[in-house]
Order: sequence, then structure tokens, then C-alpha cells
Amino acid sequence: MPVHRVRLATGLVLLAFATVHLLNHAVGLISLAAMEAARPVLIGPWQTPVGLALLYGALSVHAGLALWGLYRRRTWRMRPWEAAQLLLGLAIPFLLAEHVTATRGATQALEVAPSYAVVQLAFWWFEPEKAALQAITLLVVWLHGVMGLHYWLRVRPWYPPLAPGLAVLVVVIPTVSLSGFLASGLEIRALAATPGYVEAVFAEARLPPDAAVFVARGAGGIQAAMLTLILLAIAGRLALAAWRRRRSRPRLYYRDSRVLDLIPGATVLEMLRAADVPHASVCGGRGRCSTCRVRTGAGGDQLPPPAAAERKVLDRIGAGPDVRLACQIRPAASLEVTPLLPPTATARDGFRRPGYLAGQEREIAILFADLRGFTRLSDGRLPYDVVFILNRYFAATGQAVTRSGGRLDKFIGDGVMALFGVDGGPEQGCRQALDAALAMQTGIAALSDSLRGDLREPLRIGIGIHVGPAIVGEMGWGDAKGLTAIGDAVNIASRLETLTKDHQAQLIVSEAVAERAGRDLSRFRREHVVLRGKLAPLPVRIVQDVADLERER
Repeated sequence: MPVHRVRLATGLVLLAFATVHLLNHAVGLISLAAMEAARPVLIGPWQTPVGLALLYGALSVHAGLALWGLYRRRTWRMRPWEAAQLLLGLAIPFLLAEHVTATRGATQALEVAPSYAVVQLAFWWFEPEKAALQAITLLVVWLHGVMGLHYWLRVRPWYPPLAPGLAVLVVVIPTVSLSGFLASGLEIRALAATPGYVEAVFAEARLPPDAAVFVARGAGGIQAAMLTLILLAIAGRLALAAWRRRRSRPRLYYRDSRVLDLIPGATVLEMLRAADVPHASVCGGRGRCSTCRVRTGAGGDQLPPPAAAERKVLDRIGAGPDVRLACQIRPAASLEVTPLLPPTATARDGFRRPGYLAGQEREIAILFADLRGFTRLSDGRLPYDVVFILNRYFAATGQAVTRSGGRLDKFIGDGVMALFGVDGGPEQGCRQALDAALAMQTGIAALSDSLRGDLREPLRIGIGIHVGPAIVGEMGWGDAKGLTAIGDAVNIASRLETLTKDHQAQLIVSEAVAERAGRDLSRFRREHVVLRGKLAPLPVRIVQDVADLERER
């Protein structure tokens, strides 16, 4: 089983134990006796041989993997939430050492019969300052667990809608637990004031006189051992890194802009963090979200094949053979990588997306439309009026595109660019583009009629449509990034739209579009037009009134 799955499984076991432990504390809101009565139900299963083996096995393995993670870490640069989770996790053994020794250790070594009355007396009667430390320990354990759970689930598509409800539980459970802990503490202080109560509780628990010494020594031993292991893991990593630095210095070439020295044994993501290079990684480098994915260039053939966990994520997003996860590859030789997502990528970007978003050549239909006489239309109007009319126009044309099955590429001033057949092929795209042209004209006519009291003349539109090969992909940067197309076919469609002015027509469509759409446009005038930058004339059909297309459907 992959290491990250083992870490996850053991973490879930420990979080389950912490949850029932907190719920048992919450019963203290009723009474101390209720807490003790609930203990066999909530905590009892964990005190059986199977429960103890599961609990302490998970604790040992989880702590061991944490130390192994420290040893494997090549850089201390990390995101704030990742640093917080790491520090909380490292603090847990030191905070819990005394509590574990006083409960589990004393039970086994001194044959003490533990009870909530004994524990609460120790906290609230003899050493009240440690009650505050216990509350802090409770919150540290809980926060570490739920942070790990959140950053595991956040890349699941079904998780975001449930997150607000789960956040309520994350707050409610420790709140009621601390309230129960406090209520039972106040109750035990009142009981302890009764003569003979403390002695009776200690006698029933068979608490020996040297129990405090045993707990102090045991806790100190656990803390010293944990500190030693942490220091050994860090020292081992530093020593290994120093030894490897003496060897040859391969390079990491990042996006044709940065050249970094390879850190021996480090992942590409760790190297980028060490160099303070922004790079997406929603899951913190655990190989779950795919947002850190890169395209490998020179040197990619020397990387070992993806392990099962990485292969699963790559298959989920339909990645090509040259795409790898930056958090999983550890190059030993020079390597060239190019990021595929911006540093601001979110968990949603890690979901499966069409392969063409990374860039593919596809045969598609392209439509350009432009509002005629816009300068005269806006002349003398208030800016608010111009924006109002344009937004109504954009709504009419945009709805025509999407309802016809196309993809709205962009609005350019008072112009529109749309793509058809990106998913369904050029034949379907040509039919959809012609349907969109008809829907556009219908929508513009309706809009013009509704605004006739505000317009000097009816709104008019010119449309050009062509089909051909184009490079389709997600282009741009940040919020301005989106699906678009570039290529000769796009330029031709734009020039056909411009020609509608010269021919006083609403639509000019290339002959290829009519043929691929399976539409008989023979009743419309056919011409061969020479476009700027082209030597061969292009056969087109000139449609004076787009409404006439209705007869050809």
C-alpha cells in the first residue's frame, strides 16, 4: 500500500478515537457520573485487545511516517496551512505524553483502575493549571486531525457543497467537549471539598503513593525519545543533502525562465518552493489534486514511470504521456518542465477536464458577428444608455450561441466570436453555427423592436462563418484565461464578417460550411472572394437576410 494511503488510514483511526473521546467529555455537561457511565460505550471498544492494537498500531505508524516525512523533506518552504498542520502534529506527542502515561501507562504498570473522577481530581483539584494545558491539547489534536481530513477531501467534487455543514460539526464537537470538561471539573471541585471524598476515590482506583513520580518519569521519557527522533530525522536529512551536494549538479529548467540546481532526492515541487518559485499545489504536495502537474521536456525520458498513486491521478485527468505531477517526480538528471496550471489554481482545476484544453488542432466552425453602425448608435448618448444597449445585445447574441450548442469565445468591442463543433465535430459545428446565425438575427430583431422608441434606426448585424482546422486550447492568464482558437480558419471567418459591409448582407458563409452542414444554400448568391493575404479565391454564399435560412432547415 502506498505510504500516503497508510498515513491517511492511520490518521482516520486516530481521528475516530479523538472524536469519541471528545464526545465522552461532552457528556460531562450532564454530570460526572454520566461521563463515567458513557465511558464503556464510547471508549470501551478501544480498550479491548483489538481496539488497543488498532489504536497504538495506528499511533506508532502515523508517528513513524511523520518522522520519515521529516527525513524526506528537502525544503522547509511550505504553505502556511501545511506548516501549521506539521507543527501541530509534532506538538501532539509532547502534549499527550503525561496524559498517556497517567492513564494507559499507570493502568498497565501500576494496575491502577482509572476513572474520570481520578483524572478530573488531578486536573481540577491538585494541579488546576494543567486543566488549561489539557484543553489546549484537546484543540491541537482536533485541529491537526480535521486539517488533514479537509485537505484530503477538498479535491473531491462532492465535498465543497458539504463543507459548510461539516464545518459546523468541526466547531460544535470541541466546543461541547470543552464545556463538558469544564462542567465536570467544577463538579469535581465541589465534591472534593467533602471530607473523605478524595481519599475514597484514590482508594477505589488503587492509586499508589509514588504514582506522580511514575507519571513524571514516563512522560519525560516519551518527550525525550520523541525529541531525539525528530532531531535525528532532521540531522540525517541535512547530512545526506550535504553529501549529495558534493556530487554533480544537474539542473531543473522551469518554463524557459528559471534554471535551478537540482536538490538531490527532492521532488520538483520541493525544488520550486526552495527557490521561492510560485507553483500550484492545492493538496500540499500529496499527489491527490493534480494541480501541480507539469509537461516534461528534455530529460523526461530518464524519469522512472509513475507509481500507482500518481498513475491513478494522471488517468483521472486524462493526462498525456509527457505530463507528470511535480510533487511526485524526483529527477536525478537535468530536466525541463513547464507548468500546466497557474499558481492560483484551485481544487476545481484539478478535476478531469477535456484534453484539448492543453492545446489541440481541431476542425471547427468559427462565427464572427458585429453590430453595424455602432458609432452612430452611441453618438450623443449617455454612457449608461450605451452600456445598457450593449449588454442587451450581448445577451441576445450570447444566448443564441449557447442555445445552438456553441461556445462563446469572447466579446470584442461590439463584436462576438463563437466556436462550434469543439466536442461534436465539424459537421455538427457547421449546423450549429448556421442555427446560431438565425437565432442571432431573430434576437436582434426582437431587441430592436423593444428599443424602437430609443433608436434612430433598427439594429443591424453582420455575420461571417467558416470551417477549418484551428488550434484550440485554454489560453490567457489568471482571470482572463479561457477556451479560444487561433489559426487561419479563424482569420478567414473574421474577414468574411467584414465583407458583409461591402455586400450589404447580414451573413456571408463559406461554401465549405454549407457542404459540411448538409444544407442546400444554392438559392443564395455564390461568389468567389479574394481575402487579404490569400492568393486563391474562396467560394462563399451571400445571404442578404438571415431569416431566409429558416426555409432551408
